[in-house]
Amino acid sequence: MEVVDKFCYLGDMLSVDGDADAAVETRIQIGWNKFRQFVPLLTNRDISLIRRGRLYSSCVRSSMLHGSETWPVRKENEVALQRAETRMVRWMCNVKVEDRVPSKELRQRLGIDDIILIL
Repeated sequence: MEVVDKFCYLGDMLSVDGDADAAVETRIQIGWNKFRQFVPLLTNRDISLIRRGRLYSSCVRSSMLHGSETWPVRKENEVALQRAETRMVRWMCNVKVEDRVPSKELRQRLGIDDIILIL
């Protein structure tokens, strides 16, 4: 029998120490994969920001938070999820960090809540 530190079970990463680090990291990667699939729609200026926010929320965010009900979430996990979402939101709104627009305002433009509230 092989002894491993991490194990993928039904798309969720389980680790020996019982924390959610591996699961969160995997879900963020899955979220980025979904985001890249939808980039033509999520960055299309002909589509309103509200519609882009709905598409993001239903396809990308839901894949990032799938199974999160069972995670023993720590502050580091929340920060990682927020960081990934902020990058995606800025990309959708075509806003750079140098533009100094708060993430809260961008989420309001898209009509989405903070990922931590959903978590």
